[in-house]
Amino acid sequence: MLDFRPILFVLGLLLSVLALAMLVPAIVDLSYGSSDWQVFCASSAVTLFVGVALAITSRGYDASFSVRQAFVLTTLSWVVVAAFAALPFAFSELNLDYTDAFFESMSGVTTTGSTVIVGLETAPPGLLLWRALLQWLGGIGIIVMALSVLPMLRVGGMQLFRMESSDTSEKVLPAAAQIASAIGMIYVAVTLLCAALYAAAGMSWFDAVAHAMTTIATGGFSTVDGSIGAFDSAAIDTIATVFMIVGSMPFVLYLRAVRGQPGALWADTQVRWFLSILALAIAVMTAYLVAQPDDRSWGEALRLSAFNVTSMVTGTGYATDDFSRWGTFAICALFLLMVVGGCAGSTTCGIKVFRFQVLYAVMRGQLAKLLHPHGVFTPYYNRKPIPEAVAESVMSFFFLFALCFCALALALSLMGLDFLTSMSGAATAIANVGPGLGDIIGPAGNFRPLPDAAKWLLAFGMLLGRLELFTVLVMLAPRFWRD
Repeated sequence: MLDFRPILFVLGLLLSVLALAMLVPAIVDLSYGSSDWQVFCASSAVTLFVGVALAITSRGYDASFSVRQAFVLTTLSWVVVAAFAALPFAFSELNLDYTDAFFESMSGVTTTGSTVIVGLETAPPGLLLWRALLQWLGGIGIIVMALSVLPMLRVGGMQLFRMESSDTSEKVLPAAAQIASAIGMIYVAVTLLCAALYAAAGMSWFDAVAHAMTTIATGGFSTVDGSIGAFDSAAIDTIATVFMIVGSMPFVLYLRAVRGQPGALWADTQVRWFLSILALAIAVMTAYLVAQPDDRSWGEALRLSAFNVTSMVTGTGYATDDFSRWGTFAICALFLLMVVGGCAGSTTCGIKVFRFQVLYAVMRGQLAKLLHPHGVFTPYYNRKPIPEAVAESVMSFFFLFALCFCALALALSLMGLDFLTSMSGAATAIANVGPGLGDIIGPAGNFRPLPDAAKWLLAFGMLLGRLELFTVLVMLAPRFWRD
């Protein structure tokens, strides 16, 4: 039988940290004179009580984690944190029901960026900061998971990124703690730099800090309904574009660069592929916008395409224009780009560039075998042979991603949503992008009009996408729970 004590102990620690994090927006609300500080204090007290109770009652366990325990812990961590992080939304002056509160919370911790809140400009400042803080914490959480847990679990080809700390031991937490402490300072430093630049470009310090956290986490929550476009500043657009790209790079390579290997980023083929895809997409979209009968200059078209294409590819979800009105080509292109994602080990989501590289290498090998049936052709990734198990895992991920997307889109259509809303809603949830297409959940809209059942389904889709599908779905197999 699966021993839940180590799992509950770690969940208790996570809830305790979450409870302390709730005090930050409480202090902000108190300083701004908003009565919502009481909501955050009460939510913090409840969360801390449950967290400490779980930690105390689960002490004295064997510190090593089995693979099954790691699967359960990874999934429950996101679900439990989202459930308790929803309390401030549910009891705030916004009067959200728990469905909307959980949707907003899950969208935050998974760095999706979809929202059900209307009138962000009038929302309590503490709640706006809480949304940004959830995405920021979710961003660092996914980096740690992608570098320490997923490679050990061999999810979707992530074993390509196994580190020495996860090769010889199943003690996930020590490895995760070492990685988090190493890259945590870089994560904080980059966030502070982004905030300082936003402030210098004209944002208030509150807006600058909130947007810096959601930019680095490639989450996309904003403090205003109009997103980044509401500031109408070329400088802010440029800063956001640069730091969205920064958040899409493998943070472990930043660590290597700091430790004396400045060429580590460019030496990684994944980074070169990502930048090439992004540059090509921006160039094509810029030319397309100039060709439209809207009399856009090359400079304006470049500014619009660079920002919005980067936002969609990285899964950030910011918007400076209603790109659903750019024409059918733009809608189709952005719909496809939203599932690409960034690099493994970054805060981004989606399929991830390295999987496209593996698939391309395997495809080239298969084509070569058709021409030379007796030849031996080995696919390579980063100048190293790709193990057969990795290739199979990546191809399985592509199939499962498509299957989950289709199932989610069909389920949404059964709830009465139109074709474009169902398709883009499924894609934006499972790829953790945020904005959708169509009249209901377009770039300027939100998910509040959707039925409650659709919101719960989309929240599950966000969890699936954030945890690389297999991590969640493997727990639905009866064999998983057998000894």
